[in-house]
Amino acid sequence: MSHAIRLHVVIFVLAFPAVAALAAAAPAEVPPQTESLRFEVSFPASYSPDPVTGRMFIILARKDDKPPREQVGRYGVQIFGRDFSALRPGEKVIFDGDTLGYPAPSLSDLTPGEYIVQAGLNKYTRFDRADGHSIWMHMDQWEGQRWTRSPGNAFSEPRKITISPHPDVAVDLTTDQVIPPIEIPEDTAWVKRIKIQSRRLTEFWGRPIHIGAVILLPKGYEERPEVSYPTVYAHGHFSLRAPFRFSEKLDNEFSGAWNSDRFPRFIAVTIQHPTPYFDDSYAVNSANNGPYGDAIHEELIPEIERRFRCIPESYARVLTGGSTGGWESFALQVLYPDFYGGTWSFAPDPLDFRNVEGINIYEYDNAFYKEYEWYRVPIINTRNSDTGEIRLTSRQRITMELVNGTRGRSGGQLDVWASVFGPVGEDGYTRPLFDKRTGEIDKETARYWKENYDLRHIMETRWETLGPLLVDKLHVFCGRMDNFYLNIGVQYMEEFLTGPGNIYKTGTFTYGPGGHGWRPLSTAELLRRMAAHITAHAPEGADTKAWKY
Repeated sequence: MSHAIRLHVVIFVLAFPAVAALAAAAPAEVPPQTESLRFEVSFPASYSPDPVTGRMFIILARKDDKPPREQVGRYGVQIFGRDFSALRPGEKVIFDGDTLGYPAPSLSDLTPGEYIVQAGLNKYTRFDRADGHSIWMHMDQWEGQRWTRSPGNAFSEPRKITISPHPDVAVDLTTDQVIPPIEIPEDTAWVKRIKIQSRRLTEFWGRPIHIGAVILLPKGYEERPEVSYPTVYAHGHFSLRAPFRFSEKLDNEFSGAWNSDRFPRFIAVTIQHPTPYFDDSYAVNSANNGPYGDAIHEELIPEIERRFRCIPESYARVLTGGSTGGWESFALQVLYPDFYGGTWSFAPDPLDFRNVEGINIYEYDNAFYKEYEWYRVPIINTRNSDTGEIRLTSRQRITMELVNGTRGRSGGQLDVWASVFGPVGEDGYTRPLFDKRTGEIDKETARYWKENYDLRHIMETRWETLGPLLVDKLHVFCGRMDNFYLNIGVQYMEEFLTGPGNIYKTGTFTYGPGGHGWRPLSTAELLRRMAAHITAHAPEGADTKAWKY
């Protein structure tokens, strides 16, 4: 006689954020249908009457203060993902014990209890690229390559389920809710926005690709039509906000300084350049993403300088940014040394690939473990900056990205580095640096990273030419307890730039006791330093007084 315990799934439809509705809803029992827990997800004809290709997700959360899809993240809720191709309306994507998940790797590893479940659909578009490859990627909808909020993606209504110790049920979900278009803020007297279709990128991707910018104008811009201004390019992740979080209400420290008297006047610019791989391109040309460096410097910036009164000279173009923006601002100064007059880079992504969030891609054989003669230890990806406590291992971080997307399509940090720094694979997608299931590092791909995008290697091998062009232009700031160990790459770079025998004094390195967000100076003070630098390095005859009022 069988004594197996069967699962009864209690399901509610939730109306967020009204938590009270959860308690009030009447349960509906679903009879057991299968030998184990699984989810079956489809989309209706109202979403698309035609077949769709993409990736489907199951998200399980314990808290009901917001939908599960809004709780997905590095330290977020449980998620499972499956690719699907040419799926027709009503056909089902099956999630079972073989479906990889994160943090728990399998449905069978879920702790019995009560969950809020939601399905999500990330729609892919076919790109017939100029390099001859046809690939399926998510077309950014000006949201910054985030599938959980991308317009046109779909999701199901959140439901409450209870998982028993020995589940035996299939849960059916329909992704019939569609994410609406992004609302673009209107221009104001202070803030302007532009968006252009890039000819170069459109040719590469075989579909219209746009890039844009948000421009913050200085106080008195309209009243002083005779004045041209230096430009600060603030790099970072995709955002539609004003540069430096400027507030129209003038109710924060930076906004007050920007509006104050006798403050150096800049035109501040943030650039939007999302790719089918990530929320930005890292502002350089790459085999997988295309000629974004050319598009930014030969199409977008000339258009900005045409529309606004920027001083179109290198001494008056300066750079800054943190993390991703830290790498971009440093890299652009190195790769375009005659175009920019200086960079102030904060906690930049790896400047030296001997430490890529804990992984030495040249010496290690595996991205999961450090190997010693008699033992191996996990590679740490993330730490707490105050205590040094481990937050994530490399294997956990890599698995998280794999669950969010195969073939480099997760929109995650390691995947974007692979798409920017790595070559194209035989299938047209990014050739990965390592096997995401075993951790084995591809040494040939590592060499490609080194030769093309390892900034310390590039500077060492081209120093005779680059050194004279970078004098007093590189200023780097980093916490010594950076959460992702990015301080190590900064230290490697400093060793080279300040080493004995290096006659070119390229700038400064400043360290502090904090983590990834550590900054020793305010944005207002940063701009004052930039203004002093521009004044000191302006060519003879340049007017450096008109924009100081």
